[in-house]
This record gives sequence, C-alpha cells and structure tokens, in this order.
Amino acid sequence: MIKESNIWIKCTQELSKVLSEKEMRTWIKPLGVKYSESGISLLAPNKFMKEEVERNFLDKIMFVVGQLHSNLVVDLSVESKVKHGQSIVTPRGFRTNLNKEMTFDTFVEGKSNQLAKAACLSVVNEPGMFNPLYIYGGVGLGKTHLLHSIGNLLSKANKKVVYLHSEKFVQNMVTALRNSQMEEFKRFYRNLDVLLIDDIQFFAGKERSQEEFFHTFNALFEYKKQVVLTCDKYPKEISGLEDRIKSRLVWGMNVSIDPPDLETRVAILQAKSEALGSSITNEVAFFLAKNINSNVRELEGNLRRVIATSRFKKCDITLEFTKETLADLLSLNQRMITIDQIQKITANYYKTRVSDILSSKRDKKITLPRHMAMALCKDLTNNSLPSIGDGFGGRDHTTVIHANKKISKLKKEDAQIAQDYINIVHILNNG
Repeated sequence: MIKESNIWIKCTQELSKVLSEKEMRTWIKPLGVKYSESGISLLAPNKFMKEEVERNFLDKIMFVVGQLHSNLVVDLSVESKVKHGQSIVTPRGFRTNLNKEMTFDTFVEGKSNQLAKAACLSVVNEPGMFNPLYIYGGVGLGKTHLLHSIGNLLSKANKKVVYLHSEKFVQNMVTALRNSQMEEFKRFYRNLDVLLIDDIQFFAGKERSQEEFFHTFNALFEYKKQVVLTCDKYPKEISGLEDRIKSRLVWGMNVSIDPPDLETRVAILQAKSEALGSSITNEVAFFLAKNINSNVRELEGNLRRVIATSRFKKCDITLEFTKETLADLLSLNQRMITIDQIQKITANYYKTRVSDILSSKRDKKITLPRHMAMALCKDLTNNSLPSIGDGFGGRDHTTVIHANKKISKLKKEDAQIAQDYINIVHILNNG
C-alpha cells in the first residue's frame, strides 16, 4: 500500500485550481478511490462517467498525481457495486447538474417574466400540477435560470432532479447505444422525480432521440413526475419536431418570457452590480438599460465589461466612463437599430409593405404590423415618442402610446403575438 493514503485528496485540491467548480462537482469528486502498492485505482459508478473522465480529465489527473508522487500508476475502472435497487446511482453533481447560484432569490422579476416565474413556483409547490411546464422565449431572457431555480428547490426536498441541455440528452443516448446500455439509460431517466431539459428545439430532426424522449416523457407523466422544458419557440412553431411530441407539449402549461422592459433591465443591472461587488449609479444603470435591450445575457456581459475595465484602470464608474468603455457597442447599436429598419423588418415579417404601415389604412392586416413596429421603436430605440410618431407618417405621440399599450395587451392574451414580438427582436439583433 502506498504511504500517502490521502494523495487523492491532495490531487483533487490541485485539480480544483485548474478545473471549474462544475467540472469538479460533476466528474472528479464523485470518483471512488482504492489504494495499492503500485498506485491508485479510480472508480466510476458507470460507463457513462468512466468514458467522460477518460476522454476529458484522465491526462490531467495523471499529471497532477505524478507531480505529487513520481512513478505512481493511475487506472480508471467501473465499480459495478455502485448500484441502488433498479436505478443507476450517479454522483449527485452528474445527477442534478444544477448551478446553485441560479435561484428564485437571484432572479429579477418584471412584467416580462412574471407569469413564467409564477408558473415555476407552482411547479415547486405542487410537482405534476402543470405537466409539462413549457417556457419559451428568445435567447438570454432567463429560461435557464428558472430551470435551475426549480431544480435547486426540489433537490432540497430530496427529489431526484436532472437538468441538462437537449444536446446532452442526445449525446448520452448515443453513448448508451454505443455501449449497449440503453436499458440503464432508460431506467435512469424514467426513475427521476423531475426532468429539466433546456432548448428542446435541438431535438428537431433527430428521430431516435425524439422517440426516446417521447417514451421518457410518457413514463414520467404517467407517474405524475414533473417535466419542465424550455425552447425558443411556441411548440407548434418548431419545425422538425414530431406532431405527437408537439401535442404532448401543449398538454400542460405554456408560458412565454419577453425581453425585459426598461425598469426590469435597470433592476437587473443594479442587482448584478451588487453581486459583483460594485455599485453603479441610477444614471449609469438607466443609460445601459436604454442602450442594451436585446436580452439579459448581453446586459450582464456589458456590465461585467464596464466593471472589469474600471477595476483595471482604477476609475470610478461614471456615465462618461461607461460611454467611453462601450463606445464600439453604442456605435454598432446606433447603426443597426433605427426606425426605418424596424419598419422594414416588421413589414417583411407580416408580409406587407412599409408604405401600408405608414398609410392611413385601418384594416387589421395593416394595423397590427403598424402597432407592432411602433411598440418596437419605443422599446428598442432612444427616439422620443414625438420622433417615433413623426417617423410613422407624421402621427401624434399619443398614437405611439396607444400602439404600445395595444401590443402589450395582445402579448399577454395571444401567444402568437408574443412570439411575433420575440421573433422580430431576434431578427433585429442578429441582422
């Protein structure tokens, strides 16, 4: 037996310096260890984990062990005894994959996400009540944060929870097929209490994955286990997804998340700056919120950029400093988001003409695109209400206010209108 029986502890301490907390939690800490005269044997609870560790981490482990104890042999195997009843016992990190920092407490609530948050809390209070819960909206609006928030609370209630991206589900299934482990794969997912899958649009076109997901969902649904899914589109809008799956998705509750309004963006910035150990003035917060309106991810990314630059230069975060730091972004936004561009893209989206939007025509096929374009101009540009009205054929600013209220109301009442708004914003921000 080697003298240093705690060498694996020292090894994990060194690995934590070069690997992320999630990598350590998911792949390194769950490994068992046995010591012998010649070295150490690392024990993975299943072939899934062994293959992932072997491919991505074994070289790093061997290097660190070699630094701590020269000529020590390291091998990796599956410990067949790591079983519990009929289900696969996987390490806690792998089983949940949850980000502990993403909770309801750190989620900034606003009008754009109020319903989605309420639905998620209902799922926590009574799992299986809405099944599935389907959250849809554009990139970076908080869908993933809500999934983790649900998972974190339910895992504390001793529920077996898994969060994963749809591509990871596909990858795990392919690995199971290759290793003749489909029965274990099925048992693992179908014995969960809560399954949280992100971005299910990536199932589109993958027939075998869709089939397995379909049967997994049916098994969980039958036993009143909770399934929560996110996507960038309303179920019926996902091309390449089987009709039988679409029909299952509309069984439960479908809720959308819209881009946050100005006040919510300001609240997000203030909360995030405090979490990052810096404070910003209301003036800076409103300036950032007005100029970055596509999604929360971009908002937080640019806030981090401002804070990091201020620390590097040892400068206070003033309005002028913020403008200087984000000069390239602001210049890009000024070139991209204009009243004319919004009118053109909105007209094209609704298959009408800009001249019709600017006209005095009042039929529904024209008024909806007109109101949508006005609302988008108010939300996405820095133009004043009179300027926007003037850009729509010399209309009064009260017309813009009416259009904005109309679209806000329709978004709450009609899922398709809400999705139209999200789609047009996405087109505007992605050229």
